[in-house]
Amino acid sequence: MVAHDNIHIPKESFPSWIWYVLEVTIVIVLSFALSFKVAEFFEVSPEVGNWIMAGTFGACFLVWYMIIRGLILKKKILRNKY
Repeated sequence: MVAHDNIHIPKESFPSWIWYVLEVTIVIVLSFALSFKVAEFFEVSPEVGNWIMAGTFGACFLVWYMIIRGLILKKKILRNKY
């Protein structure tokens, strides 16, 4: 039974997966920018700079999805909705 069928409820009409896409996109952009600046800070050869950049990029993902999102925000990445 719907009490008010003329009220727009965004949760019911807006697909929830879009929020995950926006979150991943923001994390990718920010971690790439941060890793680029960190790799630029060390004046090393391009090969070592690529390793520093890849490591920093991976560390950003690890920190966000494991520590901040998993422990602090208490939101599981994969959760059973049933």
